[in-house]
Amino acid sequence: MRHVIALDVGGTGMKAALVAQDGALLHQARRATGRERGPEAVVEGILDFAADLSAHGAEHFGEQASAAGVAVPGIVDADRGIASYAANLGWRDVPLRDLLGKRLGIPVALGHDVRTGGLAEGRIGAGQGADRFLFVPLGTGIAGAIGIAGRVEAGAHGFAGEIGHIVVRPGGSPCPCGQRGCLERYASAAAVSEAWAAATGDPDADAADCAKSVASGDPNAVRVWQHAIDALADGLVTALTLLDPRTLIIGGGLAEAGDTLFTPLREAVRGRVTFQKLPTIVPAALGDSAGCLGAGLMAWDLLATTDRTEEPT
Repeated sequence: MRHVIALDVGGTGMKAALVAQDGALLHQARRATGRERGPEAVVEGILDFAADLSAHGAEHFGEQASAAGVAVPGIVDADRGIASYAANLGWRDVPLRDLLGKRLGIPVALGHDVRTGGLAEGRIGAGQGADRFLFVPLGTGIAGAIGIAGRVEAGAHGFAGEIGHIVVRPGGSPCPCGQRGCLERYASAAAVSEAWAAATGDPDADAADCAKSVASGDPNAVRVWQHAIDALADGLVTALTLLDPRTLIIGGGLAEAGDTLFTPLREAVRGRVTFQKLPTIVPAALGDSAGCLGAGLMAWDLLATTDRTEEPT
């Protein structure tokens, strides 16, 4: 059975699958990233994981994988196949596509984790059928994926979609990026956790605890939550003014709060738009499998391009 390898590399764990052409997941596996062992060990761990997946496919499905798709965090030069920088993994200019290609002997597509997840959400998830969408996962930070006609726009230098670094509070909290007042300093799951821990005096309190307290009517939690909602709405309206998406997909840890997030967020965005067209605002559908599914889509896209170039003229 023809299949591809899909691999989503995170800061702490890796998710992988063997994916058939119709999107069926033939085999799934997870491993620790092992970043505590250093950047070179992480790369070797990825190569070993991919090789084991290849061997599994050959043994159980009668042939080796036709291609591989890999999603990684940080700054990615997808055209050159290089993981340019990933602070959590200690990477700088890792030629991951070439390394995997040599180990596996098959074509490899390399992509940015959020854009790869956005590709999956746009094609087979919450954005299915939308010609223009914006995928925004709210996790430790905030990133974004700009979907256009079935593909995700990377930008001229690979930085497109970095909505978390839109300045929503000029002169506000310093951000590791070097600016002050960035969106992710106010509306990420990490930012809400920090604010709620400070408000309660409990260092272990997090965004999920805050959301539960909001649902129970705690006025202190409502204040902290609304502060994040207002910042998020400001950032999203800036983004939709520039991009005019048909669908706005919100994922990540904060989206797990459900209506506690989406009801006030829709109201806040609606209250800020003037001439802009209000997009449909929906929760992401694929959860933490989005990156892996998107990696599989990248691999099949790569094969489709390769097959076309090899057709006789």
